[in-house]
Amino acid sequence: MDIVILAIIIAVVVIGAISGLVVSGRRKKRLPPTPPERTPSVTAPEAEPHVGDEAEKPRDEQRRTIEEVPLPDAETATSTPEAVEDPVVALPPQPEIEVPEPTAGRLVRLRARLSRSQNALGKGLLTLLSREHLDEDTWEEIEDTLLTADVGVAPTQELVERLRERVRVLGTRTTDELRTLLREELLTLVGADTDRTVHTEAAPDKPGIVMVVGVNGTGKTTTTGKLARVLVADGKSVVLGAADTFRAAAADQLQTWGERVGARTVRGPEGGDPASIAFDAVKEGIAEKADAVLIDTAGRLHTKTGLMDELGKVKRVVEKQAPVDEVLLVLDATTGQNGLVQARVFAEVVSITGIVLTKLDGTAKGGIVIAVQRELGVPVKLIGLGEGADDLAPFEPGAFVDALIGD
Repeated sequence: MDIVILAIIIAVVVIGAISGLVVSGRRKKRLPPTPPERTPSVTAPEAEPHVGDEAEKPRDEQRRTIEEVPLPDAETATSTPEAVEDPVVALPPQPEIEVPEPTAGRLVRLRARLSRSQNALGKGLLTLLSREHLDEDTWEEIEDTLLTADVGVAPTQELVERLRERVRVLGTRTTDELRTLLREELLTLVGADTDRTVHTEAAPDKPGIVMVVGVNGTGKTTTTGKLARVLVADGKSVVLGAADTFRAAAADQLQTWGERVGARTVRGPEGGDPASIAFDAVKEGIAEKADAVLIDTAGRLHTKTGLMDELGKVKRVVEKQAPVDEVLLVLDATTGQNGLVQARVFAEVVSITGIVLTKLDGTAKGGIVIAVQRELGVPVKLIGLGEGADDLAPFEPGAFVDALIGD
């Protein structure tokens, strides 16, 4: 037993000795040298300037005392101060009022523009009529020329029949004789004696009221603004009613036109009731004793029954205050026969009293003037011949026919 205990003690001593040798060996291993510590480079902050370092050098001259500073005299101190306009709250400058061109003879001044687009019709007819032998083929060509210009089937047949008869009776056909003959027949077809006045005869206590209707894209709002210029040029005061509440910026556009000639625009919220705005416009026109109130209605698609019915509502509401003197239908001359379809539907909803043909300078189909008058039984009263502010002209049959057949 003692031997076992002694053996255990010897084993423990041996193990302890071996462990000491291992630890000692580990301690004797050389460690990698520690890199020298870097001293951070610190840049000393610039010395802050002391009070007075940047001050100006004292002036040599002697400073005045408060007793030496002169005071304003009593009259200056008690005078009424002058108002100084604050640029922040100042009202925006008012637009300069323009003076529109006189309407008398305006179509004559624009005749060259009309001739460029319409002259082909007149020259074509004169060329055909000047042939030595006017056989059936030639008369068919004359018919085709008129139909291509959108004169319409019935008016074309009437014109050809009258030309046939007069040429047969005339016998010798010089160029001047043919031009005179053609001018007379075209004037008869257009209607030289038709009343084409835009009626705005105001009653003693009520203005003349004009409604402007038409489909989208015909230039209806622009035409309303230009019509305001026509009336102002004739010496009349105008109030504009922006009843087109469905097209974005239509009221802004109309108001801009009005401001240019000093006409006030009555408008409402976008998407508001057009009849209510038209009613307010007439009410304001009566209050201001204006000569005319022009109401720009929303563009209506002639295929939309609900919208067309609403147009009739606008007219009925307006007539609670004063009768509507004119209902002008704006048609795009470049649409040709399709414009007649629009015209028929509008005529069923509101009683059309006159037609405004726009973009007549952009088409060779001037015969639409004849066709639309025949279709509706109402005259073309105004025509648009360009983008300029004063390019809307009262329709003059003589100047129009002269532009067709040339000099």
